[in-house]
Amino acid sequence: MSSSEPVSEETEPMHVNAAPRKPQILLAASGSVAGIKFGNLCHCFSEWAEVRAVATTASLHFIDRASLPKDVVLYTDDDEWSSWKKIGDNVLHIELRRWADIMVIAPLSANTLGKIAGGLCDNLLTCIVRAWDYSKPLFVAPAMNTFMWNNPFTERHLMLIDELGISLIPPVTKRLACGDYGNGAMAEPSVIYSTVRLFLESKIQQGGSNIQ
Repeated sequence: MSSSEPVSEETEPMHVNAAPRKPQILLAASGSVAGIKFGNLCHCFSEWAEVRAVATTASLHFIDRASLPKDVVLYTDDDEWSSWKKIGDNVLHIELRRWADIMVIAPLSANTLGKIAGGLCDNLLTCIVRAWDYSKPLFVAPAMNTFMWNNPFTERHLMLIDELGISLIPPVTKRLACGDYGNGAMAEPSVIYSTVRLFLESKIQQGGSNIQ
């Protein structure tokens, strides 16, 4: 895993006749035990795309940094503050939003789902989402206990983010880390990867771009 570094370049405009380039995918993790699969998720995408990663403070409890691909930069809340010193300096959450062709939040915890649905932006991840350009795709893969998933607030929050244009990769039913059996487990990294890749390849076939 590469250490955090300033983001300066922006996503190049997509022109049909331009030389193809790899997709630029921003992967983000919030605080869920499914964060143990974040390294696997990064590996899935990094074989196909340029990847940068964002992790909330809570998610770092579950993420094994050593499991991330060496060329994937992981940004945290500390980087959001340390990268800005004075007026004119880059604002990290804006630069990451500009850089990314697609953002994928996996796992999406119940807490971060509630924050996004309510428009809160109190960390690097939620600031990126609040500043997101919804002409670009944003996917979420929730992960939470079955009773949290079935809570009426979850349905309301999912409706709100759907109105924003955020795409849901639904959880699956299995034995959860807490021991309960039910719906709420994050989709497997391979499913998340294939969902996003098929979506983008379909868009390319429909309209054409310089993304491979």
